Amino acid sequence: MDKIEEINKLNEEILKCTRCPLYQFKKNYVPGDGDPNSKIMFIGEAPGRDEDIQGKPFVGKAGQVLTENIRNILNIDRKNVFITNVVKCRPPNNREPKEEEIKACSIWLEKQLEIIKPDIIVTLGHYSTKWIFEYFGLKFNSIMKDRGKIYKVNRWGKEVKIIPTLHPASTLYHKEWREFFDNDFKLIKSILN
Repeated sequence: MDKIEEINKLNEEILKCTRCPLYQFKKNYVPGDGDPNSKIMFIGEAPGRDEDIQGKPFVGKAGQVLTENIRNILNIDRKNVFITNVVKCRPPNNREPKEEEIKACSIWLEKQLEIIKPDIIVTLGHYSTKWIFEYFGLKFNSIMKDRGKIYKVNRWGKEVKIIPTLHPASTLYHKEWREFFDNDFKLIKSILN
C-alpha cells in the first residue's frame, strides 16, 4: 500500500473517531490535507471555524498567512506539503484544546507521522511544538525560546529536522511577530535547498 492509500485509510478511521467529547461539537473532522509523499509536514494545534466548515486545515485567515509563506518563501505549492493539527476536531468557541483531548486525539497524529515519515517537521505554535518535543524526547521551554532553531532527531532510519515556529494566527494579533514567522520560513528554505 502506498502512502496516499494509507493516509486515505487512516482518514476513514479519523472520520469515525469518538475518543474525546470534541466530536459532538464539530461540523467536520479535519484529518489533514496535502501530499503524504512530501518531505515536509506542518502541524498546528486544532481546527478553527473555517476549518470546521470546510473539513480542511488552515483555510481561514491564519491559513492564508501559512499558505502565503509556503508559496512565497519556500516556493512550494501548498498541495505539495502535508498539513495537519494535533487535534482533529474544533474545540467549542475556538478555545484551546485540553490536555485530555490532545492525549486522546494524538494517536492519529502518531499514525500520520509513521505513514509520512517526513524529513522536516514544522510545528506551528505552542501546542504542536510541546507535543512533538515530548514525542521525540526533546525538552520544551516555550514557543518564543524554541522557535527559529533546527532540532535534529533520528527516526525512521534517518535524520529528521524539527523547526518550531509561531502559529500563523499569532501574527494576525501581533503584527510585529510576522517577521519572526517569515524568518523561520527562510530557515526552512535554507535546509530545503
